[in-house]
Amino acid sequence: MKKYIALLLLSVAYLSKYCPAVLAQAPQMDSAGIDLLPSIPFLPDPLVLDEGRKNIPVKSSAQWQEKRAEIREQYQQWVSGTVPPAPENIQVKVLSEKTENQVKIRTVELYFGPGNKAKMTVELMIPVSNKPLPVFMTQWNHRGWAQIAVRRGYIGCIYAGGDVKDDTKNYAEVYPGYDFATLMKRAWGASRVVDYLYKLPEVDTARIALTGHSRNGKQSLMAAAFDERIKAVVSSSGGTGGECTFRFSDERFDSESVEEITRNFPYWFSPRLRLFSGREQKLPVDQNGLMSLIAPRGLMIVSAITEGQGNPWGIEQSYKSVGKAYQFLHAENNIAVHFRQGRHQHSARDVENFIDFFDYIFHRGATPPENKLYNNYSFEQWKQRSKEQIDPLKFPVAGSKSAVPFSAKSFPAQQDTIRKRLRWLLGNEPPGVLTDNPLSRSLFKNAVYPDDYLAEVIGEPSFASGVRKMEIGPYSALGEDLWGTIYFPASAVTHDSVLGKLPLVIFLHEYAYATGAHRRSEAVIRQFTAQGYAVLSFDMPGFGTRVEEAANFYQRYPDWSVMGKMVADTRGIINDASVRMPFIDASNIYLAGYSLGGTVALLTAALDERVKGVAVVAAFSSLRHDNIGTEGIRHFSHLHGLIPRLGFFVGHENNIPVDFEDILGCVAPRPLLIIAPEKDRHHTKASVEKTVAAVSVIYKGMKAADKLTFRHPDTYNHFPDSLKQEVAAWLLQERSHQQP
Repeated sequence: MKKYIALLLLSVAYLSKYCPAVLAQAPQMDSAGIDLLPSIPFLPDPLVLDEGRKNIPVKSSAQWQEKRAEIREQYQQWVSGTVPPAPENIQVKVLSEKTENQVKIRTVELYFGPGNKAKMTVELMIPVSNKPLPVFMTQWNHRGWAQIAVRRGYIGCIYAGGDVKDDTKNYAEVYPGYDFATLMKRAWGASRVVDYLYKLPEVDTARIALTGHSRNGKQSLMAAAFDERIKAVVSSSGGTGGECTFRFSDERFDSESVEEITRNFPYWFSPRLRLFSGREQKLPVDQNGLMSLIAPRGLMIVSAITEGQGNPWGIEQSYKSVGKAYQFLHAENNIAVHFRQGRHQHSARDVENFIDFFDYIFHRGATPPENKLYNNYSFEQWKQRSKEQIDPLKFPVAGSKSAVPFSAKSFPAQQDTIRKRLRWLLGNEPPGVLTDNPLSRSLFKNAVYPDDYLAEVIGEPSFASGVRKMEIGPYSALGEDLWGTIYFPASAVTHDSVLGKLPLVIFLHEYAYATGAHRRSEAVIRQFTAQGYAVLSFDMPGFGTRVEEAANFYQRYPDWSVMGKMVADTRGIINDASVRMPFIDASNIYLAGYSLGGTVALLTAALDERVKGVAVVAAFSSLRHDNIGTEGIRHFSHLHGLIPRLGFFVGHENNIPVDFEDILGCVAPRPLLIIAPEKDRHHTKASVEKTVAAVSVIYKGMKAADKLTFRHPDTYNHFPDSLKQEVAAWLLQERSHQQP
């Protein structure tokens, strides 16, 4: 709670300095007020009124207009800040005008607001034409984009609403009764440009398009959502607060969380947004709601598939959610999604794609967007493909006489039954073959393999000193032709060869769809190697360099599961470490992971007794008893497609054949560190505590109570340096137990 109080005080201090009027206008600003808001663990539904309370389905045009008003009000209240009405009179001052290569270039300043103290500078590039032309609007720092658009028959229009040139800085002073933050000020300024465009005979006002990149992508969405005169918009790599929702940008996804974005850029959004750090489920409105306001007009959301601050899975969820509004308005063809290759930055080829989309919306071109999805899973589609039919009522209710008994005395005899049920839940694993060619101690010098190009695009941890790494790739790959990296304490490597045998930690990453094991692993690797461990990391299927494996997984393996594949890969790598790596102490192989990685670590250790011990952070809750106010088992079965068979138990959770007390019990009596944040919005405190209490009985019964360590820090679901240090300290303690 101390961290939440500090967070609240920081936000209030910011408000007191920059937006004093807000404090008087928002009594629900305190922490307790936020907690009273309804929990909406999934994306808010754009077709439900008063969600979390009355939950009224939108079925009529009148209700849709009511929903639009609700979204606009909530978005200004919690995310963007409030905006003034459009000014009634805009004065235009022409700064320059010239003709260049049959294009008229005009620069003007617009003045408006009380005392005409607000200004917006605009540059127009108007090709010679005998008819009104469509407009390609973007911000001042994207002038090159407008130049391309002019070649395509658009009026290029850039405005001073970006970091390079920003005329909106004084808008809050000009309009003191409104608290719009920087991005909304720029978006509102874009609408003043549209006011001006509507006065020009050269402009086809039915074809005004807007686009922007990164933070300009965010403001472009805001402008289009609040101004219906903008007929098409492309948000390019807007990330969190752009095409990716706040709910699906938390630390689990290795993207830019609410906490991070409001800490690094406190002026972009309303200070009220920061109050939702770690409890994003309380946010009444999210970016999918903002984008729904654009329907039925043209909307394309764009990101790199390996975007450093993005989440392709989350963006696809936005696309599907907003698509419901487009379907309701019979405008399904007006929404598009595009994942490009590369990193965050853009190029001319991307802009040409944007203009292709605008041409399609404006009926200037006939080529529809491709809309390729990388995570196009749905539980219903999986059921049709797999032909599975599971009656949950045929499974005994947990705790009943026919269920597996759970006690210290009986549990050891039930472990095989539990493992069998866990394997069933993970699906039918196809027969496979283990790799047997040995890996040399001197792979540093004898295997100069180029890394996977996607790993190079994403970027890898680099260490100036203290850590050496060994890339394992083709011809000596891990598991079933997997690439990975082993990191060593520099002191354990001499003349490009590993000395002795080292204990190993296989570190499993979170839901880092865009980056896998690559982007933020440096700190944890450094912590672990400092304790004398070798650390092995690899991308799990569907993440990072393996992002494309998810798209067709269930076409290829309809009876298996992605989680089953993750466990199988991890077990294959354990075999590699045990059999193929002479520099690894096979009796000391540990698993560690945060979020998804922690879940995979627990399932793997439950099935594989070669695992010496496990350390997990924010990794589990009860499958049976934590389904209200959280994503619950639908997280695995409906959202991420990790364990589809769990989907048959929605509404019958007590019939789930195996739960985490069983899984953790199968790890006993081996060392187990559980760190479960108290404010974890995905795993409630009471549920985790009850699970761990049951497991502690098993450890005590096996006379191994000292092997179970449970920590419940007063924080939310994330993996900060303090928790990395705690896991590393536990590993050091375990290492000391192994030394004579």
